[in-house]
Amino acid sequence: MRQSFFILLALLFTSSLHAQLVNIESKRMQTDSIRFVLRSDFSFSYDNYNGDYIYRIGSSLSSQVKSKDLEKIYFLLGNYNLIRSEAQDFQNTWFLHLRYNQKLSNLFRFEAFVQSQNNQLLAINSRNLLGAGLRFKLVSKELVKLYLGNAYMYEEEKSDAFNTKEHNHRNSTYLSISATIAESNVSITNTIYFQPLYKNFSDYRILEQLKIDVPLSKILSLYTLLDYYHDNITPSGGSQFSTNISVGFGIRF
Repeated sequence: MRQSFFILLALLFTSSLHAQLVNIESKRMQTDSIRFVLRSDFSFSYDNYNGDYIYRIGSSLSSQVKSKDLEKIYFLLGNYNLIRSEAQDFQNTWFLHLRYNQKLSNLFRFEAFVQSQNNQLLAINSRNLLGAGLRFKLVSKELVKLYLGNAYMYEEEKSDAFNTKEHNHRNSTYLSISATIAESNVSITNTIYFQPLYKNFSDYRILEQLKIDVPLSKILSLYTLLDYYHDNITPSGGSQFSTNISVGFGIRF
């Protein structure tokens, strides 16, 4: 009974264990002429019930640097999450993403990126990406922005569970809309990604994410995330989907 309780507790704290597709769009920083931004989150919890313990560590870091002419943007994103009991790990993941963004015109930007992520509890426990593409500005108002992006990705996936290592070429297309409520500065971002294989469009992934960010002070905010993830063909040959709701605090410097 106690073990079942700990499993339930861990699942309440953890992010979705199935999705390795990450919404970079929700992490972007709309900072106008501000050339340097740093944001970080950290959380820790510990519970002990008659000697049976479980603890959680969560941390993330994002930073953005712009060139003097504001036409080049360098973006770094990383996080680490661990949920551990005496008997097992319920989550053990890390993620790193580096992106370069170059303005071509008022409507178009070129982007290149590298990404590495690891999750020991997933069927696909390691994924590395290298890609480049274009980002289109469809709407750019003070309170509403709409973007469309398309990129080529070279992908390396490793599955210890199925003893496989694959090298794939994928297309990644996303549509993102963000809006800010003027009176309260509450921001809402919704993004959908579609990522099929070039050689087999029936092998695709979909990620839908809604993020609501509520400022509590100049440096502290409360955010809510709703994620839906669908992988049409997994290493086992079947499909899988997951949903996740998470609430947390963010710090901005």
